Amino acid sequence: MISRRLLRIKVLQVLYAYYTAEHKDLRISEKELHFSINKSYELYNYLLLLIRDIIIYARSRMEIAANKRIPTFEDLNPNLRFVNNRLVAQFVENNQLNQYLGRNHISWVNYPELIKELYGLILDSPEYAEFMSLTDGGYAEDKKFISKIYSDIILPNESFSQVLEEQSIYWNDDLEYVISMVLKTVKKFDESDGPDKELLELYKNKEDKDFVIELFRKTVIKRKDCLELIDSTASNWDLERIAFMDILIMQLAITELLEFPSIPTKVTLNEYLDISKFYSTEKSNNFINGVLDKIMAHLKENDSIRKTGRGLIGEI
Repeated sequence: MISRRLLRIKVLQVLYAYYTAEHKDLRISEKELHFSINKSYELYNYLLLLIRDIIIYARSRMEIAANKRIPTFEDLNPNLRFVNNRLVAQFVENNQLNQYLGRNHISWVNYPELIKELYGLILDSPEYAEFMSLTDGGYAEDKKFISKIYSDIILPNESFSQVLEEQSIYWNDDLEYVISMVLKTVKKFDESDGPDKELLELYKNKEDKDFVIELFRKTVIKRKDCLELIDSTASNWDLERIAFMDILIMQLAITELLEFPSIPTKVTLNEYLDISKFYSTEKSNNFINGVLDKIMAHLKENDSIRKTGRGLIGEI
């Protein structure tokens, strides 16, 4: 499922596009938000397909080696531990994945050089040497190795990131979050699971699905109130001198503090401060932190923040 952090980032990006557009249309922006989130889920399935295609390529290399005019003993008797990975075999048979791939017509067929490069990096990795040397490696080792491929080889690979950027502007900031979804999926699998094993859904639950659209709508609706709060709190700064992205991040934080009673204030503040480290200026984090602290004090004094739910009543 798409994490709350990524959902907040998607709202931030669509808000930026909405406010900078010549003609503002909430309905169109909401469609753009849904489309962007669905593209993240497409990337999730695309990544699950990737390891399958890498293994298909590995098998093709073995077949070529075995059919050489004078094959070596190793050519005729290859180590099959990688190509027979039991977790990947489950991905190949998984009904939910295959149905998604069939409906959305996604494949890596146009990127053979990338598949070749990633396979070469896997072969050269110490993790591969260790994995292939195991004499009694079980299903747990198969899962662990696939996780390492995603986290240590695919995620940091520049060629891979470039290919994703070329395919979709919606994936520019998604990879790390979607890789974490893949790793959660790997962790969920058990050796006894059959083709009906459920993968992660787009949203964790209906609450997350409602959260993302409500956050967008309420931030737009409460824009004037949020700007007045920011303006009165950042008394030494003219709003026009504050980075536009900083204002958007603070708008989102204030809206979430006021309009989402089930989300702890600390969670909201930490989320947007972390987001500001990647989406605004070098000094933004400290500035946003200072302004939000003052706004929190003001809201607390006026008893404006009401939290409900287990452990949250009276929480500020």
